[in-house]
Amino acid sequence: VQLQASGGGLVQPGGSLRLSCAASGSISSINVMSWYRQAPGKQRELVAYTSSGGSRRIADSVQGRFTISRDNAKNTVFLQMNRLKPEDTAVYYCNVDQIWGQGTLVTVSS
Repeated sequence: VQLQASGGGLVQPGGSLRLSCAASGSISSINVMSWYRQAPGKQRELVAYTSSGGSRRIADSVQGRFTISRDNAKNTVFLQMNRLKPEDTAVYYCNVDQIWGQGTLVTVSS
């Protein structure tokens, strides 16, 4: 299974970005799709996850600003990020059933 993440970039505070992560390869079924992030000098942290059963969780630090969703037909998970703050600056990683994708850099700066 390969994961391809995209959608990162430079955005001003208060702006929005939408990250995507598409899984390809030998896939029978996907359970948990997650987004993590790692800011400079900090540990990687869970941002959000969604399970095939419909469970979702959003980290408190982004609650009300970020939304996770998935398109099961396309084996893709999305992270809609609104009202971005400088402290959201990090490399964002997708994880699909414990397989890591490459990171995509999100920089929030004026």
